[in-house]
Amino acid sequence: MLWVKAFHVIFMVTWFAGLFYLPRLFVYHAMSDDAVSNERFKVMERKLFYGIMTPGAIITIVLGLWMLQDYAWEAFKGEMWLHMKLTLALALIGYHAWCWKLVKDFKHDRNARSHVFYRWFNEAPVIGLIGIVLLVYIRP
Repeated sequence: MLWVKAFHVIFMVTWFAGLFYLPRLFVYHAMSDDAVSNERFKVMERKLFYGIMTPGAIITIVLGLWMLQDYAWEAFKGEMWLHMKLTLALALIGYHAWCWKLVKDFKHDRNARSHVFYRWFNEAPVIGLIGIVLLVYIRP
């Protein structure tokens, strides 16, 4: 089970790299005003989302469910930290889905938000990361 835990953390880091970087690309994409930059950002966003971020999310979720099924749920089902961690994980999955919608909006030139919105949007996964790490390691 330690191997599963280790790879869960490795792919979580991969997923978070995308969760942190994709909204930063949105910031710059929202500020771009020439066709070449616009197309370049579309390619970067697509490759990051589909090539790194989504596989990282899927593997993180699969390994997390594996750990829940094998031992974590029975061992910790009565402890609030696990429920809070799972709630934060679900929120991050929702954030990931929102990023998918935004990638599609940029792809079709339908972005309606400013770079300032994306600067704030970029901060949301930090809350999830801090919360999950503290809950897992401190287990209040």
